Amino acid sequence: MAYCSVDQARAAGCTGTDGEVAAWISAATERITAYTQQYFEPTVAVVVADVAPDGLALLPRRVRSVTSVQPVVAGDDAPSLPSSAYRVTSADVLGGVDAVHLRWGGWDDLVVGAESYNGGWRGLFDRWGAEQARITGTFGFAEVPPLVAQACALLAAHIQGKAQPSDADSAAAPGLDVDDEGNNVKIEDTADEETTPVAPSASTGSTQVDALLVGYLNRGHSMIGGI
Repeated sequence: MAYCSVDQARAAGCTGTDGEVAAWISAATERITAYTQQYFEPTVAVVVADVAPDGLALLPRRVRSVTSVQPVVAGDDAPSLPSSAYRVTSADVLGGVDAVHLRWGGWDDLVVGAESYNGGWRGLFDRWGAEQARITGTFGFAEVPPLVAQACALLAAHIQGKAQPSDADSAAAPGLDVDDEGNNVKIEDTADEETTPVAPSASTGSTQVDALLVGYLNRGHSMIGGI
């Protein structure tokens, strides 16, 4: 996952071989993800969302598709709901909102606990005592917004400018061992690795980049298996 191209990073002042510039872009991308808590590319993740009394579960990320919806209960053994039990809306549609709308008025006599005489989907949630839903799907923007790409390129150059190689050979290595603002880190291209959770951060390390990204900040929501 990278939020800008090598050419964009070079234009912002990043130097080195393509592999080295890609490593700085990877570091910048991770910082932007930690700062914004957003997905700027389609990413598979699991969201835990509160379910309102009317069955509305607002999603903290732009939703592209949903593959599974489950009540959140102790032991995680609640059934997945069939697609007929909910509908999904996305902010990609004009006037839309990212949400899962549980069909409280619906039922399925083939699902134990969700039969019409048991109160349907609403009765199933009430019986489980569930106030949240675990939603698996693909989240994120269809493509990286231009402003985010610009911020990533600037941040890649900023990180490189503030870092000092730990030894003379580090620039030739696939990953760059650097002392970045007092912290020893290893920057690697993780394009072929699984996405791992990224802890929230109060800043990208650049006030200029922070200002560019302020409109994309996302706070106060719970995610599993993603950021």
